[in-house]
Amino acid sequence: MDTLFYDGQCPLCMKEIRLLRRIGGNDLRLIDVHGLKDPATWPGIPLEYLLQRLHLLDGEGIYRTGLRAMVQTWSHTPLGFLFRLLLLPGVRTLAEAAYNRWAERRYCRRYGCSITS
Repeated sequence: MDTLFYDGQCPLCMKEIRLLRRIGGNDLRLIDVHGLKDPATWPGIPLEYLLQRLHLLDGEGIYRTGLRAMVQTWSHTPLGFLFRLLLLPGVRTLAEAAYNRWAERRYCRRYGCSITS
């Protein structure tokens, strides 16, 4: 089962999570990182990093972040085929740049700025 870690204090993120809950299957676990009692439970990923970008832990123990996490997340819905188009050569470069820019602006506005790559 895939597990998505998201920022539950982000209004746009929450709109997306509500849609995922409505149209997604039962094979995706959604975890608000603000609800983590002990962020150290998730080795190697400090809370600060979890807040900067989407993080998805797949069923095989592999982490995906950013655009790759988003595409994998939406693969659990009937809209997954549309999100996979974002990984096409050429499109992927633009989509990653757009996602990274959005994530940086969102994080800086909400938590103060200092993105860690």
